[in-house]
Amino acid sequence: MSDLRKIIIDGKEVETEGAMTLIQACEQAGVEIPRFCYHERLSIAGNCRMCLVEVVGGPPKPAASCAMQVKDLRPGPEGQPPVVKTNSPMVKKAREGVMEFLLINHPLDCPICDQGGECDLQDQAMAYGVDFSRYREPKRATEDLDLGPLVETHMTRCISCTRCVRFTTEVAGLHMMGQTGRGEDAEITSYLGQTLDSNLQGNIIDLCPVGALVSKPYAFTARPWELTKTESIDVMDALGSNIRVDTKGREVMRILPRNHDGVNEEWISDKTRFVWDGLRRQRLDTPYIRENGKLRKADWPEALAAAAAAMKGKKVGGLVGDLASAEAAYALKALIEGQGGSVECRTDGAKLPAGNRSGYVGTATVEDLDNAQAIMLIGANPAVEAPVLNARIRKAWTKGCGIGVVGPKADLTYETMHISDDPAMMTELLSRDHSEVQDKPSVIIIGQAALCREDGAAILAEAMALAESTKSTFMVLHTAAGRVGAMDVGATSENGITDVLAAEVIYNLGADEGDIPAGPFVIYQGSHGDRGAHRADIILPGAAYTEEAGLFVNTEGRPQLAARASFAPGQAKENWAILRALSAELEVTLPFDSLADLRKALVKDVPHLGQVDVVAQNDWQPLARGKVGSDPFVPAIADFYLSNPIARASQLMAELSANAAARAAAPLAAE
Repeated sequence: MSDLRKIIIDGKEVETEGAMTLIQACEQAGVEIPRFCYHERLSIAGNCRMCLVEVVGGPPKPAASCAMQVKDLRPGPEGQPPVVKTNSPMVKKAREGVMEFLLINHPLDCPICDQGGECDLQDQAMAYGVDFSRYREPKRATEDLDLGPLVETHMTRCISCTRCVRFTTEVAGLHMMGQTGRGEDAEITSYLGQTLDSNLQGNIIDLCPVGALVSKPYAFTARPWELTKTESIDVMDALGSNIRVDTKGREVMRILPRNHDGVNEEWISDKTRFVWDGLRRQRLDTPYIRENGKLRKADWPEALAAAAAAMKGKKVGGLVGDLASAEAAYALKALIEGQGGSVECRTDGAKLPAGNRSGYVGTATVEDLDNAQAIMLIGANPAVEAPVLNARIRKAWTKGCGIGVVGPKADLTYETMHISDDPAMMTELLSRDHSEVQDKPSVIIIGQAALCREDGAAILAEAMALAESTKSTFMVLHTAAGRVGAMDVGATSENGITDVLAAEVIYNLGADEGDIPAGPFVIYQGSHGDRGAHRADIILPGAAYTEEAGLFVNTEGRPQLAARASFAPGQAKENWAILRALSAELEVTLPFDSLADLRKALVKDVPHLGQVDVVAQNDWQPLARGKVGSDPFVPAIADFYLSNPIARASQLMAELSANAAARAAAPLAAE
């Protein structure tokens, strides 16, 4: 039952929940309250005192609005609603005083500070501060921390808001940062000066309200007003995090998160944030044709003619890569099936049931995890496969959710009950009594480590049967951003990848994670000179995910629209346009001349893809159960930082991968 209270804010009466803090009630009433330490997704610290307001009839001093709840306010003498003032002389004087104290030791770095133009301290000093200082004493200085290759520190600028400490502890599950000392000697530091070991550490850059924590790779490369900002979708994992791509000219300068409560809240993983240097390196920018064992440059007419000549009259197969948009997968399917061939997107051999959306997507949404009281992970390591989703599971754990694991032991940043790493345990779990769980909201998550096996279909059937008997919602955790969209458009063949590998000509659309055996003629279309390009006989350069618009369906089945932020280098073209041009060479022209036409045809065939940002309800279709083997699970992702061609082209990702390997190999001292 809701506890609604009336409260008067700046003369305007509003009705709000009693459990809300005054800062939230003021936001609801459309009144802006300045803050440095308060953040909606972190615990309340109440230590910056910038959010002071006057509570009429309360103590004769301003109150911190972030730490006082509406239900704590007393009514007026005759039962009138409590009165809060946010712009009275008392409040104005208090804010000016707080700002003056904050600026006593703050250095005059603004012209050379990388946060300039995006600095909360700058903005609030302008809006709420005074234009003079009474202090002439020398400012204090502190040593900078080494937090690793991602976050650059300038700790003299730190105002001790503790947002970074609270984020790393509460969200990332990393107990390495804290504050030492008191008064002027207080400083934020890491435990024993260690570098941060988390896949989410880049988020403290966004959280820092001053220039104390800035992005090391982006530092001093651009100012915010020089950048063109494009809202898009991330493809580094299958969560579909909402991002903003900032470009300067044709170059991607940085990637930032966008808020989406249903997907990534406002966090992104470090791979998502820092992979942009991989968009510039090892790019395919001109077509190539292999002659006498060596690749030589060609122009588009020659390359398309050679590809068409190779395909005509032959048995053709198509592979859809992990980063392909739904439109590209749909166009490839139309082209290859028009030649009598088959297309396959399950390039890693995942036993996902074609046409059964409850089997390759499930019935759970990411938001279901927030209220879950029991979560079962089967062959999944979300800390590596989807770090932001892992933070969401951690949030459920902090509220008392129990988490069971069938699969290898891993550090997931929260406590789990490790049931077994033997897949055969699934059958035993089904025979147990689940009456205790049936009344609780619960989620079963199955990962690619369970599905990319010979007995993957049997494990999936057992997991779905377990979901039925426990009355849980069910989620398939994918590792490939384009997989669900490709499954939705039907880019699957009867016998999986073996059908395609048996073809005489293989059209490889950005599939770089597996090896194509010797024998077939290979046409590769992709953005980077990775494994697929090395094996190719003809290379057609395509656009990367920031260089073309496309639909991506995330792991919960939510279609989202990625926008074009920059242009592909050299002669590289958009992926759908290459397939359309090739179809004309093959004299079976595809029936669309623009991306809009292609999308219309796609939505006509697969209607739920037209409902952008809507998670469709999937009909529950249980699978026939089979025999589960006892081979141990093999991790789906061997190296978090090098899981796709863009990441493998990034120098920074290579450095992070080497650092992680060195950390794993370092011997630990005896405690």
